[in-house]
Order: sequence, then C-alpha cells, then structure tokens
Amino acid sequence: MANNKKKNLTMTQQEYQKLAKRQEPKRPVLINCMRAFLVGGTICLIGECFMEMFVNWFGFTEKTAGNPTVAVLIIISVILTSFGVYDKMAQWAGAGSSVPVTGFANSLCSAAIEHKAEGLVLGVGGNMFKLAGSVIVFGTVAAFVVGIVHLIISGGG
Repeated sequence: MANNKKKNLTMTQQEYQKLAKRQEPKRPVLINCMRAFLVGGTICLIGECFMEMFVNWFGFTEKTAGNPTVAVLIIISVILTSFGVYDKMAQWAGAGSSVPVTGFANSLCSAAIEHKAEGLVLGVGGNMFKLAGSVIVFGTVAAFVVGIVHLIISGGG
C-alpha cells in the first residue's frame, strides 16, 4: 500500500504541465490589448502634442522636432519612474507602456535606482548598460538583417 501511494505522487513532466495549465488563471487578452492600445496611444498622442509645440511655438521643422520630442518624453518617463508612477502604469498597461521609447527609459532608470547603493560605476553604470548593451546589440543585428534583405530585394543597388 505504501508503494501504491508513492506511485501516485510521481508524475511525468507532461502530466505536470497539463495540471499546471488547468490551474493557471485565464488571461483577459482583449482587455489587456485594449489597455496596451490606450496607454501606448496616449503616449504617442502626448509625443505628437510636444512635436506640434516645437514646430508651432519654437520654429522647428517637422524633421527637426523629432529629437527634442523624444528627449522630453524620455525626461518625463524618468521623472515618473523616479516617483514610482510609471511602474504602476506599466503594470496596468502592459506592452503599451514598454514598447515606446519611454519604456526603454523606464527600464534604464529602474536599473539605476535599484543598483545605486552599489556605487555609481559598478552599480548604476554597470547595471544600466547591461540592459542598454543588449538593446544596442539586437538593434544593430536587426538593422544589418534589414539592410541585407533590402539589398537583395533592390537588386544590389
């Protein structure tokens, strides 16, 4: 009888995964998509407002207004992260807050805040640029692949 109990307590990995999948709560995919769209769209709308402000009030062209717009959005993101507001918004919004450049600024700022006790160089700098390094590497690789595909499609010129 003790052997029978032991047999019932062991299960294969497939059985365990089936059990875990049944116990997993269902995700509200539609609501999550709507939240992401709402927050991501609002961030983009705010960016467009800043861009129009730079064009209409400060004499920038549409081409040159992009850089200060991105800088302002990054500064706002860092300030909101410092006060803990951006993280709460990101938990609610999901990908809608992490895809724009503000999400990247939030990630870097969070890493800096989390590791500031370890010092400026090894703590803040080291951990911030661990994250930034991977983004730069994958961005460079993606740009290389897109360049090769473009070269092939355009026939070498």
